[in-house]
Amino acid sequence: MPESRELDLFARMLEAQGAVTLRCPMVTILDVEDPAPVEAWLDRLIDFAFDDLILLTGEGLRRLVAAASRRGRESQMIEALRRLRTITRGPKPVRALRDLGLVPGLTASRPTTEGVIETLSRERLAGRRIGVQLYPGTRNNALVDFLRQAGAKPDPVVPYRYASDAETARVEETIREMAAGRVDAVAFTSSPQVERLQEVARARGLEEELAKGLAQTRLAAVGPVVAQAIEAMGGKVAIIPDTTFHMKPLVSAICAAFEIG
Repeated sequence: MPESRELDLFARMLEAQGAVTLRCPMVTILDVEDPAPVEAWLDRLIDFAFDDLILLTGEGLRRLVAAASRRGRESQMIEALRRLRTITRGPKPVRALRDLGLVPGLTASRPTTEGVIETLSRERLAGRRIGVQLYPGTRNNALVDFLRQAGAKPDPVVPYRYASDAETARVEETIREMAAGRVDAVAFTSSPQVERLQEVARARGLEEELAKGLAQTRLAAVGPVVAQAIEAMGGKVAIIPDTTFHMKPLVSAICAAFEIG
């Protein structure tokens, strides 16, 4: 289990079904080191500089709200969100909006960046000022380029960063356990976890062991974005929720795959 933020909750949900969990948190989320660009972006949002706001992650919206709160501007931010149209990529930003008493104006046809582009391709975007909440590790050039080509004026922000959370030795041990056939499944809940696994395998000369482990271990993905990262790594996704992509449906999908319950 490479989850970090909700590791204990996730583990307890699986352990309640009789699983033995091997906990190996790989990534933690931190505020950006330099808050100035985020604060400047928030000022533009609060001053109604945007017609639309694209939210790719729930964590991103929560970090933006926290940043506004630290400056005593949370209520102004929520009012700005209420006035513009929000476009969400998947269930997590929808849930983060609902926590603020808001609902999305548009929801992507699929919970991927490609799904956001597909949905917005049916909209008139020329001249629209669009805030774009991105996430670390990618600039989402395809999305930003699409908006520019459609005549919109995108204004991106990355409100948080990733940091390695687990000791490299623990990740190395997990790779060796997978290669030895002592792990039945790995449940990935974010693409940075996949990247961290590859990073350690390369650094420790364990790429063959990782490939062997991936080939003989059932790989579970919380949703399509994580599934794409797993497949790009050379793995094959065996378990994924059918519709809603968060922790509880993932646990249900794992239980169904192992005929538990």
